Amino acid sequence: MSERTDESVRSESQAKPGRAERLGVLKTYKLYVGGKFPRSESGRVYEVTAAKSAAGAAGKGRWLANAPLASRKDARDAVVAARKAFGGWSGATAYNRGQILYRVAEMLEGRREQFAAEIASAEGVSRQKALAQTDAAIDRWVWYAGWSDKVAQVAGGANPVAGPFFNLSTPEPTGVVALLAPRGASASLLGLVSVLAPAIVTGNTAVLVASHEAPLPALSLAEVLATSDLPGGVVNILSGHTGELARPLAAHQDVNALDLAGAEGDAELARELEVAAADNLKRVLRPAPTAWTADPGTERLLAFLETKTVWHPIGA
Repeated sequence: MSERTDESVRSESQAKPGRAERLGVLKTYKLYVGGKFPRSESGRVYEVTAAKSAAGAAGKGRWLANAPLASRKDARDAVVAARKAFGGWSGATAYNRGQILYRVAEMLEGRREQFAAEIASAEGVSRQKALAQTDAAIDRWVWYAGWSDKVAQVAGGANPVAGPFFNLSTPEPTGVVALLAPRGASASLLGLVSVLAPAIVTGNTAVLVASHEAPLPALSLAEVLATSDLPGGVVNILSGHTGELARPLAAHQDVNALDLAGAEGDAELARELEVAAADNLKRVLRPAPTAWTADPGTERLLAFLETKTVWHPIGA
């Protein structure tokens, strides 16, 4: 048997302890409010685990990361940030909003593998299916970006009137929209994008409550948004218990609309939120079973728009 050299022994003694002693670094995510990443004022976090059906090392309920458990005060702070950003965002040109959303899509593409890994862990699907969902989510984000300077032509126009007037209708953003991220298959990123992109491309600002079971794609999307050209406060992302955060948002007098996609399957919670939203006449998009992979149409684009009509005498 040949003797090992001093150099090979030295290399092994340096390499083996390093591999054996290295500890995994689990990430503790933060909220995304006003373009910054604060911790929850409550100081609470919760463990995010992989779906039981997830394959490989990420399977069987393995601990993946810590997510912040946002409080009612965090929800109120997010509404304040969204309201502050509304004037600038709604006043930007449609072309500018479209360009910014497209920039977000470019950055999503650069983190495609990371999102696919998070989807695979959250939903317990194969890498191929997770990559397919990631690609579909990026495509959908681009699709909505393209609507920025076209939606006014679909939802507005000149109206025929009987009189010496011309009459024009134009869509305008509703204001601050609270979104409950959907849950279930194909929802952790594709469903998330399908509720967020149409709300902001039309000029609204948003407070998004991430799925409690699968918050990591939403929290990673916050990191993408923060490093894109999107102004701080246009999108604010909270994680925690959906019901605990949705109730103060539904009752908040400075929230103008609700998308209850994340309350699908919980009829009692949905009804409670609708009743609270009626207090200041919020627009409400009710929960319904949705195939997120199907053509989304324009329902969510038009759901959070108001129509302004101008009458003007002819010849004046």
